[in-house]
Amino acid sequence: MPSVSTLTTADSALLVQISDSHLFAEADGTLLGMNTRDSLQKVIELVRQQQPQIDLIVASGDISQDGTLESYQQFRNLTRQLDAPARWIPGNHDEPMVMAEAAVQSALLESVVDLANWRITLLDSAVPGSVPGYLQDEQLQLLARSLSEAPERHHLVCFHHHPVSIGCAWMEPIGLRNPEGLFAVLDRFPQVRAVLWGHVHQEFDQDRNGVRLMASPSTCIQFEPGSEDFKVGEQAPGYRWLRLLPDGVLETGVERVTGFDFTVDYGSDGY
Repeated sequence: MPSVSTLTTADSALLVQISDSHLFAEADGTLLGMNTRDSLQKVIELVRQQQPQIDLIVASGDISQDGTLESYQQFRNLTRQLDAPARWIPGNHDEPMVMAEAAVQSALLESVVDLANWRITLLDSAVPGSVPGYLQDEQLQLLARSLSEAPERHHLVCFHHHPVSIGCAWMEPIGLRNPEGLFAVLDRFPQVRAVLWGHVHQEFDQDRNGVRLMASPSTCIQFEPGSEDFKVGEQAPGYRWLRLLPDGVLETGVERVTGFDFTVDYGSDGY
């Protein structure tokens, strides 16, 4: 099984989640009025200040807004500033074939990685041409195999779409369409500690049967928590850090860029 570091099972590991960057081929590309490349750069600068030693970066989907090779190349170049191994998973805005081209000669798209005393499994919940997500049978089989082959490790499972309600009525129809399939697998394995996703552009942290369920801010626009209809929040771009301890305890927090001014432009190209 590929390992990304020299950490032993007695060590703790630091994982950084970067999500929903929505990059364009053009440097001046904007989403609802926000320059997504500039906001990603500000988040990366914040990560560099706060996290001097990162063991793994997880980019949890919607890396690109326009699906261009240039947008993925830009993401790869920008995140190189963090000098840490990384893994990518696709979101509903991504183009998997183009992602694969951008990730050539790298481990960016590997779906299972062992890190210290943890195993991280990265699933593809994206459906071509669809905003909602679905975990195909081969993804659920990959998950079951990954969990069953490492019973002694603690497990973190990552994908793009939310598998539970996050309290935003407008997002209810665009989450994971088969969460019961996911939880049927997870419930069989007591070593599962946490599930992590993107897509919702906001912080979320709940417990389900002793498993931590978490979502994180976007590196660009934020969605207003608890909103009935589509609404962009005033929260700043951010990221999530996760400290994976050898005994299975997970410490985590969300950090946001400070001094970030942004006026949403609902008249521009929508989300």
